[in-house]
Amino acid sequence: MIGMLRGKVWEIQTERLVLDVQGVGYLLTVPYGLLAKSSAGQELVIYTHVVMREDDLSLYGFSSLEEKQLFLEMLSVSGIGPKAAISLLSTFGAVQIESAIVSENLNLLTKVPGIGKKTAQRLILELKEKFKGHVSFPTGEEPFSTPSPLNHSEALQTLLALGFGLDEAKQALSRQKDSGDLSTEEQVKRALRMLAPG
Repeated sequence: MIGMLRGKVWEIQTERLVLDVQGVGYLLTVPYGLLAKSSAGQELVIYTHVVMREDDLSLYGFSSLEEKQLFLEMLSVSGIGPKAAISLLSTFGAVQIESAIVSENLNLLTKVPGIGKKTAQRLILELKEKFKGHVSFPTGEEPFSTPSPLNHSEALQTLLALGFGLDEAKQALSRQKDSGDLSTEEQVKRALRMLAPG
């Protein structure tokens, strides 16, 4: 099937983008981080995965092979469908998801819409051993084990994992009104809109 596409961004929608590949428009569901960094006319290389069901044929796109592989690993877990896997990648970066699974951080995983406690436990049970070898904790401690003074510390971690600089991520979060009352996902979405080019 289709493993990779290279083309120009034709249109950006709420959760998807249309990639023009030699005159053919491919509609791709992608994580928010990729949407936020994309702009019309920009040339992109997107790693893809086709999900075929009786009543649906969908194309999912990712900015790296590592992100695509994580998506596929999550799909292998009972109870995790493409929408839930994309929602996880939209809320947290790949490194943060893997770290949360290895450190058994249920609180972080269940902040994602559609991920309940039982689903998060299955993610940990089935993927923890797979990720142990390539998740490192530089400080020698498991991540997210101590609270940050910032109300939006998890949102900040997510933006850093998506490749944004510390200063610009902090600025985008601090400019939000009533951010302490928002979910991590909503804080990240607002910040991505502020950080989007143009």
